[in-house]
Amino acid sequence: SSRSHLVVTVSLVADHVHGAKRFTTRSKLHLIDLAGSERLDKTNAAGAMLQEAKAINKSLSALGNVIKALGKQQQGGQHVPFRDSKLTFLLQDSLSGS
Repeated sequence: SSRSHLVVTVSLVADHVHGAKRFTTRSKLHLIDLAGSERLDKTNAAGAMLQEAKAINKSLSALGNVIKALGKQQQGGQHVPFRDSKLTFLLQDSLSGS
């Protein structure tokens, strides 16, 4: 289907030697193209297209919930629902800043 999110992840691992010390640097870059939300009442989607539109909307909503919870977490420690969608689970380390 042409209506979907696209996530490309580039992971870099570099091993360094500084004198007698060895260490590893790890980096991750996510390139993301999010599908736009669908107004189900205006698209007249049915069948597979309707299910696809619902899944896209659910995923975007989950992303919004995670961002909202991250903002509130700084104020007093709220649970962040990363596991509510594959997208937010995949981006958990980048969104949480760890």
